Amino acid sequence: MEPGPGPEKAHAPESAPADEPRPVEPAPLTEPARRDAALDGIRALAALGVWVLHVAGNTGVMYRDGMFAWMTTRLGIAVPIFFLLSGLLLYRPWAKAVLLDTPAPRPGRYLWRRVLRVMPAYWVVTVLALAMWSWSALDWADWLTWLLLLQNYFEQGRAPEGLYQMWTMPIEMAFYVALPALAWLLHRWTRRGGPAANRPLRLLAGIAVLPVVSVLSVVVTHVLEQPQLALWLPHHLIYFAAGMAMAVVSVWIRESRAVDALAPQLLVLALLLYVVLSTELAGPRTLTLPSMGQSLWRMALETAVAVLVVAPFALASRRDSLRHRVLGNPVTAYLGRISYSFFLWHAPVITLYYKATGTEAFSGDFVKVAILTFAGTMLVSVASYHLVEENALRLTGRSSAPAPPPEAPASRPAAPVP
Repeated sequence: MEPGPGPEKAHAPESAPADEPRPVEPAPLTEPARRDAALDGIRALAALGVWVLHVAGNTGVMYRDGMFAWMTTRLGIAVPIFFLLSGLLLYRPWAKAVLLDTPAPRPGRYLWRRVLRVMPAYWVVTVLALAMWSWSALDWADWLTWLLLLQNYFEQGRAPEGLYQMWTMPIEMAFYVALPALAWLLHRWTRRGGPAANRPLRLLAGIAVLPVVSVLSVVVTHVLEQPQLALWLPHHLIYFAAGMAMAVVSVWIRESRAVDALAPQLLVLALLLYVVLSTELAGPRTLTLPSMGQSLWRMALETAVAVLVVAPFALASRRDSLRHRVLGNPVTAYLGRISYSFFLWHAPVITLYYKATGTEAFSGDFVKVAILTFAGTMLVSVASYHLVEENALRLTGRSSAPAPPPEAPASRPAAPVP
């Protein structure tokens, strides 16, 4: 999981005559990125969900009976939401290049920004956790494996203490590396499809291949009995693909009145599907491996919940709506900005609490552990964000400033495709 910098606000082009459509002018490469406060709020909730999941796991709460225990088990839904947001925000400039004839991002610069965005804070947390609790158990090859985000590609037992959340990071980085090639292939496929009016649907059809790869990965993982494959990018492409498809739709139709009108119902449906996800239909609550059918159901339900949660904000960005005021308020928006540091640090803080207090694993008071680890994680996350992340972001030319107010509807073109 890596939240990444916020999305760039789509700047509306000047109105063009009906007989002479013009593509949207891209923002200069040096222009700072703008953040969407509501999507930052979603990041904040997702990061908090991962933290609650691990508090529930360490205290043993998730293995008890009752609805609360079951629903904490599935808070791992935060990871698909993070993956979807990465697909949405990172692929959108390439979607604009295909649909609006704007220049595509330069792969070298894009990858450099990704490295600076992700690795400095990751290295700080990983080095400290390994040095504190795993120094004598690891050799130089193990250190390189963790520092280079290669841990998912080697057979290993339990993750080092304080780093059990880091399995998501190699998947994120693999997507970052693969995205320029995927975008190039999709661009070639789409441009061979005839008139410009066909590009959005053709681009969506190309993206639809990626979820098939994830389904095949589930089948291969179970047929070959190789659970390690579930930690590789192909297994999770469906979530990134959902975000990429949402990026295409956001460029194609800008904002959807239908999605805006149905936003409350979509969010309620997401909650109902999350309840279904919390049942045995999506697999056991323990570390027992699910069956192939349970894995497929879980993948489908997680994708649906992630889409239903993000779509009302990505495709219907009315900043005056109640949902935007709730998720986009200054507190949640700030929590979203520091959510990457919060994600990185919460597991080491939980581990430190158990080490310092001598509390045995799978025990402890849930409320007490939650309050103390939240306070500790917040303190170190704020410091990490401002001392490490912000300085790295300055090297990329990015900014963490909030998005400006939306432009007047009259300045928006009737159709984004020239």
